[in-house]
This record gives sequence, structure tokens and C-alpha cells, in this order.
Amino acid sequence: MAALAASGSSAVDVLVPLDPPTVVASDEPIDETPQRWFVELSGAPAADGGQSVSLKSEKKSFRDNARAAGVKYQEHYAFDGLFNGLSISVPRSQLSTLARLPGVKAIYPVETVAMPDPELSSPELTTALAMTGADVAQSELGLDGTGIRVAVMDTGIDIDHPDLGGGGTNGSTSFPSARVVTGWDFVGDAFNADSTSATYNPNPVPDARPDDCNGHGTHVAGIIGADGAVKGVAPKVTIGAYRVFGCQGSTTADVMIAAMERALADNMDVLNMSIGSTYQWPEYPTAKAASRLVNKGMVVVASAGNSGDTGLYSTGAPSVGDNVISVASFDNTHATQRYFAISPDGTKVGFNQATASPTAPSSGTVSMARTGTAQSAADACTALPAGSLTGQVALIRRGTCSFYIKAANAQAAGAAAVVLYDNVTAAPLNPTVAGTPAITIPVVGTTKLFGDLIDGRLAAGPVQLTWTGSVDKFPNAAGGLISAFSAYGMSPDLDFKPDIGAPGGAIYSTYPLENGGYATISGTSMASPHVAGAAALLLQSAPNTNAKKVAAILQNTAVPKVWSGNPGTGLLDVAYRQGAGMLRIDDAIVNATRVTPGKLSLGESTTGPVTRQLTLKNTGRTPVTYAFSSVNSVSTGPSTYLPLGFYLPNTAVTFGANSVTLQPKAEATVTVTITPPAAAPAGGMYGGYLVMTPSDGSATLRVPFGGYVGDYQLRQVLVPTTNGFPWLARLAGTSYIKQASGGTYTMAGSDVPFFLVHFDHQSRKLRLDVTDANTGKNWHRALTEEYMGRNSTPTGFFALSWDGLTTSPGGGKTWTVPNGQYVVTMSVLKALGDEDNPAHWETWASPVITVARP
Repeated sequence: MAALAASGSSAVDVLVPLDPPTVVASDEPIDETPQRWFVELSGAPAADGGQSVSLKSEKKSFRDNARAAGVKYQEHYAFDGLFNGLSISVPRSQLSTLARLPGVKAIYPVETVAMPDPELSSPELTTALAMTGADVAQSELGLDGTGIRVAVMDTGIDIDHPDLGGGGTNGSTSFPSARVVTGWDFVGDAFNADSTSATYNPNPVPDARPDDCNGHGTHVAGIIGADGAVKGVAPKVTIGAYRVFGCQGSTTADVMIAAMERALADNMDVLNMSIGSTYQWPEYPTAKAASRLVNKGMVVVASAGNSGDTGLYSTGAPSVGDNVISVASFDNTHATQRYFAISPDGTKVGFNQATASPTAPSSGTVSMARTGTAQSAADACTALPAGSLTGQVALIRRGTCSFYIKAANAQAAGAAAVVLYDNVTAAPLNPTVAGTPAITIPVVGTTKLFGDLIDGRLAAGPVQLTWTGSVDKFPNAAGGLISAFSAYGMSPDLDFKPDIGAPGGAIYSTYPLENGGYATISGTSMASPHVAGAAALLLQSAPNTNAKKVAAILQNTAVPKVWSGNPGTGLLDVAYRQGAGMLRIDDAIVNATRVTPGKLSLGESTTGPVTRQLTLKNTGRTPVTYAFSSVNSVSTGPSTYLPLGFYLPNTAVTFGANSVTLQPKAEATVTVTITPPAAAPAGGMYGGYLVMTPSDGSATLRVPFGGYVGDYQLRQVLVPTTNGFPWLARLAGTSYIKQASGGTYTMAGSDVPFFLVHFDHQSRKLRLDVTDANTGKNWHRALTEEYMGRNSTPTGFFALSWDGLTTSPGGGKTWTVPNGQYVVTMSVLKALGDEDNPAHWETWASPVITVARP
């Protein structure tokens, strides 16, 4: 396939990835309406100067007002420190009532946050440390994190693990321990906030011992600070364990804020959150709380998210918060894996065991068969001939349908086992074949490289597979490239996110003793603790570093990597996906020159060239000259959910000077003017790097930048879906029934109008206004919501309700709308829209709603 094709007169290059992403299309509408809500009250939280008496009085007033209004709610948490408000569960039919209560500043959904799944391979933490320079910081700079307190908000920590200061057997270590010195279990083992799960249990049972019965948190803690068979980035830090997950399932964003407030009270220096809510704003409560932690002096590091397959603007909160370090994931360079051998020469093929299938044998030789070719787009997605694979190991290429369907079809055709291989040049495949009925034959996953090799041999003749119980180290073809799952930026306010990257694909670290002691998990969850550990090393080397400055210091010396879609082009990967690039903590610590700001968020390009200032400060003892240049990164077109429109922008960059010489202890300010690409897809984004090359052989400094092509206010929010949203609807049990011709409602219980709406992009504000359908009389406002996230899929929707009451736009007066016929107009303000500009709003008018109270 062509790697690069000129686009003729467009003056930009259209880029083609070696293999585009595989997307399973679905027209099935997905209800993404939250069940729990943050209620933000009007006063400032304690972190911003709010007084305890006022904070308690506001909450009492809210409870009294809610009771008087008949709001039937369950209170979960009340917050004073980092957020002034509460989290509550309320019936959907009373959402508009809740938003209208006096003293309520805003309401936000309490997002349910899924626990990342562990992946089953055994790559190297040692190679990951080398990728970031942490090995150099330890061996040559003598840094180990001594004296730094790092909080881990996660699934807890196996306090007994010897690499984390434990006694080595279950129950042998008291808490607090020598290494895990503080913490709290906010939820208990049985907690699971996933309402679709068979083990749904939203009732937390807090406990003083934050032990880990899942593994994710122990793995994260090991990356930060293990000191034993595995050595982490900062092996002598002391750790705080803040458990927000049960043994399985999900947690909620309000539990996260409770943990943040406790970490602040425990005087932690660094907080790692390998956790987040996708598609959110910097104003989302967890992001605001995290930003306030930084303002209070704590370095906060959070994973950008594993939602790369859901497209642009998918970086999650809290990582989108101001001064919060949002971390992207790069794949590790090597993997130590089990392997089988193939004839005729015994070539070793590394593999990962698929989740939810029997373990692969450790001995035996079996014939292989293929069900397609190395070009098949939908290999084994339909039923295979009966008996066609009897007793053989089926080789099946990834693509179009789920791994479960492929394995089930092979099993039905008599296969003894399945080898799945990737359809992109990426990390070793980590498939899951969970489904009903269960898969009963071994299924393993391997790379595109190995899959293509086996396919070629099968095309030429018979191939024998010999299972082994052995392991070996295999180079990762995607090593050093951005991980396929890593989320894209930017944030909905066009802030440049993620900030930086670190190894997160296939990282070997500590795991609970009862689950083997060591394992591998892939995700931005694993990248974030690399940066948290690096921040600990930086703080050890320079104890008075301001928490707000840590991100820029790390960004300055990071190294951007080439495009994972087609590495052979040599082009740099999307800047607003990899951030400043791969962390290099050794250079960040020893480099004498700092440049601020650490990134440039350029906004929309309608105003033409953007001029900013860079300040370089030489803290060293010798002069140094820096030459200025720039390089553009691969960028993306306007499509949100499937960013296939990759291109190389012709962004122009000019500096106020070609170079600058800095004397010891001196600083200089240089202007830079960035002219957005003139021939780029409207509605896309662009990015790149400002480069400062030193004369003394020290580290090159870079400042990433990103912006939006064209007028951001032309981006449509209410994009029609295949289901025709928005809808007027009626709730019948757990299903919504479309009322295309209007509907009659008693306004009792759940018999109220619902409005189903798809958000193709994040929105600054949503309003529902009511007018008389016959006279046009204004009956005021039914609902206001701010900072709305986008839906995760092209068919997702949110459900909003109206209870028959309205308020004046400024609040203060409430009306009960009498029986009659009404139209509700939904108005949506675009992401950075001007409320006073009608062109920045999108509207939809409902069919006639008949209010007929008995």
C-alpha cells in the first residue's frame, strides 16, 4: 500500500496508514445517561478559600430546598475541600427539578469509570526504564525517590508484596507498612458501580486496610516504586494507597474526589491516577479537584485514557485539568513471552494467552490451517465448513468481527486451538474471547509479523506447530511507537492534551502474591506511573520545585516519536496524541536550561497567525547558544470517531531570532509566530514542535503546539444519527419509545417527557425552554446543564427529562406549567461559543407535548 500520496494542488500531503483501524459498525442506540450527579454549590471550596461555616451552611440549605421541592435523592458524598457540593442519585424524571434548586451552581454527571483489564504477557520493566532514562537517573545520578511521598489512587496495593516492603506471604504485613505508609479503602471488595454487571453493587464498605484483590493498583505501584525482583522508577519512595475499586468492575467519579481530598490531608507530594472519565472538560469535577491539588503544591499525574479507538477529543478527566500532567502511552521495546515453534526450522513464535480461553498446552505437535489470507478483512467472521478444521490449529487474522466470533466459528469447525494475529504492525495481540457459550479450546494472540510469516508458510505447504512451556524475549515491532489504544486530544476547550508520553504498552510489574506476584498490563494506566515516578526523582533532585512547573520541565526534554500508522515515513506522530513525546527524566533533571511555557495551545485558526513568547532560562554555569527551528507532526482531519484523514500540515513557523545565547543564570524571551496551515481540512487539527538545538551537546529542547483548522463554531454538535436523534420519548420500563407525533404525559412519577439527544461533540451549555404550542407564550426554562461531554459512539445518546416545572433564566422564581400543549426547544451552545451570538447555538424544537395531569 502506498505510504504517502501527494494531494496535488492542496499543498499538504495526505497520509495513508499501513493498515487503517478496524471498526465494527453498529446502528444500535446506546444509552449513556448517568445515574448519579454531582451538585456544585455556589461558594468556593476550601482549597480556593471557602470557609467551613459557609460550606456546611450551603449544604444544609441544599438539603432543605431539595426536601421542600420533593426531590427524592440519595446522598453519597459531601465535599468541602477540593469541590463544594455533593454527589447524589436522583430519578431521571427529577433532573430538571434538581438543577433549579436555589444555591445550585451546576450539575455534572458522576461518570462510572471502568477498571482496566489486565493483559497476559511478560514484557520487561527494565527496558521500559531505559526508554525514559530512569535507569540513568538511578545508576548515574544516584536518585531513587527517597523522601518523596507518592499517592496511588487505584485498586489498592498488595501490602504483603516483598518488592513493595511486605513480608512475602499473605497477611504477614501490618498496615501502615515501611513502604506503604498511609491510605484508605473507600469501597471494599464487593463494590462495583457497573450497573450492567451481574455483580453490580454500588454500596461502598470502607475499610482501613487498602489491600488489592484485583492487581491493577499493585502493578501501578510497582512501576512507581518496586524495589526487589522488579525495580520501579523511584524504588525508595514511600507510598500512599487510596483504593477506589472493588475486586472487579467500576468505580465512580465521586469516590475519586473523596480519595483526592484524603491524599491532600495526608500531605502527599505526587498523586498518580491511572483512571479517568473520557470526553470531559477541564471543568469536570475530578479535573477541577485535581487542578486544585496542584495549586496546593501536589504534582498530579493522570492517564490520558485508552479510548484511542473512539477518536478525537477523547482524553479523559482528570488528566484534562489545568496543570495536571496527562500521559499518553508508548509500546515497550521487548516482550518476554511464552512461545510455540513452527516447522520446518523451529522458528519461535511469541504469544499471549487469550482471556477467557483454556490455557495453551505446554507440549504436543499439531498441524496448522488457515481460514483466510494475510489480506482477509473479515477472516472467520462467518460460519466455517463443518469439520474443516478438525484436530488442527486455526490461524485467523484480526478484523471486522470480534475475537469471540472468530474463535467460536473455528471451534464449531473442529479446531483444536486458535492462533489470532494482528492486522496492524503493533504490539503482541492480547485478545479476549469472553462470550456465551464459553470457548473451550485454547486461543492465543500474536503479532502481524508472526501471523504473516505463518500464513506465507501455509500458502507454500503444511506447517506443524509444537507447543512449549518455555519463554523467550521478543522484540516488539511497535516498540517506541504510540500505543494503538492511547487517547487523542485535544480537550474540548482546545487545550493541548495529552502533555507527555511514557511506556505503557506491555509493562511487566508487581502483582498480588495470590495471583502470581508479577504480571503485565497494557494501558495509559501503565504510562502514568512512569511519569509519577519520574516526578518523584525530579522532586528529590530539586526539592523546592513548584508543582505547577513540573509538567513543563518534563516536556522540555521529551522526545517525539515517529508516526505509528506508517513508521517508515519518518514523520512525527500526532502531537496532540503523543504530547511532548517520550519522557526522558535523566535529561530533564540534568539539563540546565528550561523553556516556558512547556506547550502552546493555539486555538482556532480564524484569526490567522498566532504570536507567542518563549522564555529560556539558563540555570547552569556556562553559556549556551540555542538555534531555533520547527517540525510539523502528522495531523488529523475533521472526523471525530474515526480519525482516518491523516495529513501533514504546511504550518509555517517564524522566530523573532534565529538563535539566542544565554549566559550563566541569564534568561531571554523570543517571539514565535505560527501561521496555521493554509491548505488543510477544515474542522481538522494541526500540530508540531518548536525545536531549540543547543551548541554544547546538552539535550535538545522542544515545545509542542496544536491548534484547530478553521472556525471551531462551525463544528456541529447535534449531528443526526441513524436513529434520528433528538427524540421526544416516553420511558416504558427501561426502554424509551419515540413520540414522533407528540405525546401526552400525566407528569406523575416517570410519566414525564424525555428528550433523547446525541452529542457528536462536547457542548459548553444546554438549555430546555418551554413555550405554549398554541399561543407562543414563553413558559421559561425547564433545564440548564453546562460542560456536556460528547457521546462515545456515533449512535450513543443522553436522556434528559422535564418535570412540568420551569424557572426564570436567572433562577429565583418557579412556575408549575398548567395543563396544556407545549413545545420544548433544546438549545446547545458550541464548545467555545459566545452565549450572545445566535450563530453559536444549535436548536431543536420538540413535537407538541400535552401536559394532562389528572
